[in-house]
Amino acid sequence: MFTGIVKGRASVRTVTRRAGLYTLDLAFPPGFDEGLETGASVAVNGVCLTVTEPGAGHATFDVMQESLARTNLAAIEAGDEVNVERAARDGAEIGGHPLSGHVDCTARIVSIETPENNKVMRFALAPEWARYVFAKGYIAINGCSLTVSDMDRASHSFAVWFIPETLRMTTFDRLVPGDLVNIEIERATQVTVDTLRGYLEERLGPLLPRLEALLAADGAAETLEQRLGALPPAAHTKP
Repeated sequence: MFTGIVKGRASVRTVTRRAGLYTLDLAFPPGFDEGLETGASVAVNGVCLTVTEPGAGHATFDVMQESLARTNLAAIEAGDEVNVERAARDGAEIGGHPLSGHVDCTARIVSIETPENNKVMRFALAPEWARYVFAKGYIAINGCSLTVSDMDRASHSFAVWFIPETLRMTTFDRLVPGDLVNIEIERATQVTVDTLRGYLEERLGPLLPRLEALLAADGAAETLEQRLGALPPAAHTKP
């Protein structure tokens, strides 16, 4: 488990590409690898990876096909920087929210604004994942626990504000529009939404198309699925 509190940036020393498997050699910030052993878990841009060979100030990791297909690690190159976090220890303070390191999908940065002493990024998601994102809810982006400031259902996009400390500790200050980021959905919210959707589908069944037709006739632009996506989160939220 991880907390979503990124502990620094690691630099990619080398990338070895084989069919269905990449091996990354990462150089860590000072002190990050203290006590790091073979088999330990590290979140790399939010992806839980296993140390295959620790070294002095660096370590190697294998990235399998499933992770390459689902995350932005497939495009990683030597010289890139990534967010890193060690696995949480028993009794550790959860400053963000609990993360599994199992990335669900990627999102694309569509815009970046820079108000004084702040940065605001807007991210676009596939519709099937956007239904789990709510204003003031948690989301993990490249392994960093963040709070959604607003959610636009029409464009399936959401915005996040970054404070200077987050920008200092992470790679977000180096990202530009068009870049892909890794997304881990907050699990309790996903379970709540899927449970409600399943209940309604079971109860309504063949009536669903008729209900959507009625909504359309009433001038509603949203489908029932989009209405469900607008349900308030039942999970924890940051203030």
